[in-house]
Amino acid sequence: MSQLVTGRTGDWEVVIGLEVHAQVSSKAKLFSGASASFGAAPNAHVSLVDAAMPGMLPVINRECVYQAIRTGLGLKAQINLTSVFDRKNYFYADLPQGYQISQFKHPIVGEGVLRIVLADGSTRDIGIERLHLEQDAGKSMHDQHPSKSYIDLNRTGVALMEIVSRPDMRSAAEAAAYVRKLRSILRYLGTCDGNMEEGSLRADVNVSVRRPGDALGTRTETKNLNSLRFIQQAIDYEVARQIELIEDGGTVDQETRLFDTNSGTTRTMRSKEDAHDYRYFPDPDLLPLTVTQAEVDELAAALPELPDDIRDRLINDYGLSPYDASVITEERETAAYYEAASAGQDRKLVANWMTVELFGALNKSGQSLGDCKVSPEMLAGLVGLISDGTISGRIAKDVFADMFESGKDAAAIVDEKGLKQLSDSGAIEALIDTVIAGNMDKFEEYRGGKDKLFGFFVGQVMKQSGGQANPGMVNQILKAKLDG
Repeated sequence: MSQLVTGRTGDWEVVIGLEVHAQVSSKAKLFSGASASFGAAPNAHVSLVDAAMPGMLPVINRECVYQAIRTGLGLKAQINLTSVFDRKNYFYADLPQGYQISQFKHPIVGEGVLRIVLADGSTRDIGIERLHLEQDAGKSMHDQHPSKSYIDLNRTGVALMEIVSRPDMRSAAEAAAYVRKLRSILRYLGTCDGNMEEGSLRADVNVSVRRPGDALGTRTETKNLNSLRFIQQAIDYEVARQIELIEDGGTVDQETRLFDTNSGTTRTMRSKEDAHDYRYFPDPDLLPLTVTQAEVDELAAALPELPDDIRDRLINDYGLSPYDASVITEERETAAYYEAASAGQDRKLVANWMTVELFGALNKSGQSLGDCKVSPEMLAGLVGLISDGTISGRIAKDVFADMFESGKDAAAIVDEKGLKQLSDSGAIEALIDTVIAGNMDKFEEYRGGKDKLFGFFVGQVMKQSGGQANPGMVNQILKAKLDG
């Protein structure tokens, strides 16, 4: 279904494609043995190959190749058994070779597909055009000296996967959903840590607008966006800018733009280069890269269950809502926690406790699931006590808060504090009699047709019991007493 944006002169369709650069999870760089870890002192992780010293030859890192293949398999993409590394020639101060080793016409991974989940629970398939391996450039630092720029080559040669989508997205929300889902798949596979703050995952956003049904408009590319919020802000700004420009009689220039995170606007960086401007040619130091079908099959057999498959199972087999299933499967550790906590329990009730109480407490405390004192087995124990009527849902919230702080088991807290739900019909009847006797005026009003007072009586009985009376039994016995 097309999503249209209304301008002054009518409706416009937004067309978005993304190029996501994902840093490969690998100890060493793509073509050298230097460390690829983040956070070292400037130029501490630079080999002679990275520094482009004369006579130094690149040697391919097998693990980086395998990580790219795993990612391609996770995207249900074509794996190309033969691919070619090219030299992409351009000059930049932090690119010591004067070219970047990348892949152009013959990438390691071809066409695939990624399914995004939207806010209303609906799904859409976004086409993947290709995934290719390339080396990262260094980093220019302009804030270290009043008149000079410094160069840090630690990132030079670090392996990147550039994952290029089809122009299939039609809104900023869809683009954010695409990056969120791609990040989730990469983290499940262990091929990229997805840390956007450290630059492990960043996106270039291609945006154009057109009248519905027209040919594609001229696109701009906004570079190096490293958060979902910035991706959405950049797209929204660029869409509004392009529509206003065209409606005022102007034309959109094909160019590369930068996003200003302070103002939420984009600005011109340079006119957009076409592929021929880079003078691509096969790297003479690297033979065509060949892998066997047996290697691909072995990697495929070892893949973990991926978020789409788990989500489908949670919806179809466990009866979870599309929203809950999406939240639970976004991270691999969350999905594993849910599976362990819900085994043998009410699956929907466990999902509800995870998405509302557990995630709420984690967000409030700033903890990760790995730091949490409430193990899956402990959450299962709490849900079990609710299911068998030992405690009410309201009491369970207090018990959970205690569990989260202390790390104690639910059953132990219930015993210590005497929180067991009162399910003795005689005792509940006695409480009801006391409440009615103390509120005869309201009892007469209820009998006179004021049905809404039923809630008042329920509240009074629960108060008398300290919140421990079984609510179902209270309702049943109270109704009989009031109507009898």
